[in-house]
Amino acid sequence: MVPTRGESAVADRVQFTEGRVKAFKRPSKSYVIHWDAKTPGLGLRVTANGARSYVFEKRVHRRTVRTTIGDPSSWKLDDARKEARRLTTVVDRGVDPRLEAAEKTARAEAQRVEASRRDLVVEGVWQAYIEARKEHWGARHLANHIALAHAGGERWRRGGKGKLTKAGPLASLMGLKLSELTSERIAAWLKRETARRPTSTGQAYRALRAFIAWTADVPEYKGLVPSDACSARAVRDVVPRAKTKDGDCLQREQLPAWFAAVRKLSNPVIRAYLQTLLLTGARREELATLRRDDVDFKWNSITIRDKVEGTRTIPLTPYVASLLSALPSKNEWMFASTSAKDGRLTEPRIAHNAALQRGGLPHITLHGLRRSFGTLAEWIEMPTGIVAQIQGHKPSAIAEKHYRRRPLDLLRMWHEKLEAWILEQGGVQFSPPKSPGRLAANAHDSVQAS
Repeated sequence: MVPTRGESAVADRVQFTEGRVKAFKRPSKSYVIHWDAKTPGLGLRVTANGARSYVFEKRVHRRTVRTTIGDPSSWKLDDARKEARRLTTVVDRGVDPRLEAAEKTARAEAQRVEASRRDLVVEGVWQAYIEARKEHWGARHLANHIALAHAGGERWRRGGKGKLTKAGPLASLMGLKLSELTSERIAAWLKRETARRPTSTGQAYRALRAFIAWTADVPEYKGLVPSDACSARAVRDVVPRAKTKDGDCLQREQLPAWFAAVRKLSNPVIRAYLQTLLLTGARREELATLRRDDVDFKWNSITIRDKVEGTRTIPLTPYVASLLSALPSKNEWMFASTSAKDGRLTEPRIAHNAALQRGGLPHITLHGLRRSFGTLAEWIEMPTGIVAQIQGHKPSAIAEKHYRRRPLDLLRMWHEKLEAWILEQGGVQFSPPKSPGRLAANAHDSVQAS
């Protein structure tokens, strides 16, 4: 803006030279502008504190506009005159040079931001993805995403005898730029990783595909990953197919050996956890995060934090009630652990694998126990809808989804029937109390009697 009267002084026009520009004295006013007689519109502003700068001034649309060219220490006189002549042509076109400069600055800033966006590395965005989505995930799902991209090379926290952790399937992609996640690169990654570990690579690919879809919805990352990164035929042809684990399920004739081995485990918490996992068909993390307040011994029900529905309520069957009521009350968790950081059971696999080996049984995962619940239910012809509601599976038909929400008592009738049959086949002697209200009080004695 042009200053008001009294704030500045305007000197006579004089032909500038490098020497004269340096020799102009400080004014008594706030500043003074000396005008170049050779180049119309070019001036030198000198302030009271000695600061100097070339300026350009001219009228545009009946208004006087002034813009700064630069410091004489950075601008030679000839260059300043050339810039003044260029600005004159801009003004002659009816353009305010200040707006032109602002637009130029905005374009430069946009280019800088875009260049910075294109330099974004997968690892940093992957962490942002986890942070943005973790409140919608369960603990196990979150841990899987962290493990898939883990760089490896760390010593095992427990066991392992000095072994180092292996890098996750996605680790080799973490150092790339988002724009480098092309279909060709992903296809090559899939081929390389599938040859080593097909199952975890398939899981990693599905996680990567969800991650890429998320970036397309976030303005900061939108458009950086090629649109065909996961949809190109070159990628689809090499994606490892998900396969059901053959044999990852307890057979009826294996139940006696399994119960005998598990019930001999020295840790009562793991012992109860594994049996409850089989007899409820719950997911491993759903059961591991069960709180004492989630179990209602009076009305014989368990409220489970379901990853699909949020929560679901299932029957507390007699034998499971006896297991849970006998557990020591150490903290808020039903399956408490004083040695674990979270205060609850976190890794029962080692004990389970040892029990399987001791019982001469094939390897069965913890998820295989959940699978066993649904498979064994067919022996008593338990309706599939009831199995799904107890296990927390999504309804598989319109009628199941919208019209079938069975009451707890109906679930209990079938659930207790299945529990009794599994215990009978497993050779477990158990006599449930006749009065449900006395179940919690008598549970511990019932276990001892068995």
